[in-house]
Amino acid sequence: MFMNQIPSLRSLKYTKYISCFSGASKCLKDLSELHCCSSIPSEFFCQLSQISCHNLRSLSIDFDCEASNGLKELIHLQNNLKDLNLLALISNWIGIIPALTKHSNTLTKLHLDSNSNEILPLSFVASLKNLQEIKFSFFIEKNFEDFKKLQYVNFPKLQILDFPYNCPKPEYMMNFLEINGKNLKQLNMGSYVGMGNALNLSIIKYCPNLKKLSKIFDNDESDALRDIFDGCNNLESIKFWCGKEFLNEAVVLKTVAKYSPKNFCELKLYNVKLQPEDLESFLISWKNRPSKKSLNLVIIERYCDSIDVNEKNMEIIERYKNLGIIKFESR
Repeated sequence: MFMNQIPSLRSLKYTKYISCFSGASKCLKDLSELHCCSSIPSEFFCQLSQISCHNLRSLSIDFDCEASNGLKELIHLQNNLKDLNLLALISNWIGIIPALTKHSNTLTKLHLDSNSNEILPLSFVASLKNLQEIKFSFFIEKNFEDFKKLQYVNFPKLQILDFPYNCPKPEYMMNFLEINGKNLKQLNMGSYVGMGNALNLSIIKYCPNLKKLSKIFDNDESDALRDIFDGCNNLESIKFWCGKEFLNEAVVLKTVAKYSPKNFCELKLYNVKLQPEDLESFLISWKNRPSKKSLNLVIIERYCDSIDVNEKNMEIIERYKNLGIIKFESR
């Protein structure tokens, strides 16, 4: 009934089995986005292939078992696949790698995710030369073991590199940035601690066109932050983690106010505890900057004693919002 009511469905997220039914040939023929599980029986994917569902632009697969022949065939038959998201649950994506080779020229966005404790196959990424965005959502360092095969691969169109959690080994990252850093506009180094000053120097040397940066700075790396501001003159946004082992909030604010580039306009703070006097001093300094560019201040909350329950801080923020000095967002 549902399929017969909808003449042309564009996006489908379905992780259970859909049996063969009347109306599918019309409803799913023009499907452009599909999110599914590898455990859906092969017959479902065969049915999609048979009704000429060959124009998927975005495909997301949760691997809870090995890929079936029907899923491999569906992937192979696509004509213009752009966006690929693969999640390793109790299995991984090794079975579909041969089918992906056909799409090496069309894929522009890749997201690999994992909840497993295993070495994951990553070397196939080297064939996807037109990638503009790469994201690796891995919690476990072991997942990155195969990244050593990617550290010297050139991705000439890469603009976004995202490691929201863990990162590859520092030496792998430095080699990768040396080859691919020039065109990067956005870099997220996640929550990996202990990469050292050598990686900071690599960012400064090889990533001169960065506009957005998210990176851990240890509590003794205020000079490194200043150097990044000096070296990355196009930087517009930066995200910090705050806490005992990371840069102190007051140091962050002073460094941002004094050394951030003229086009800088967004400051994101995670797990922050701001003192009112530090916040107001920062906003006064920002108000007096020659560029007169308003600042988007984003507070990403973690604990109950967040900025929202500090009435004094909120009074200061509201005052400077009304003056047009900042925009404020709490997440």
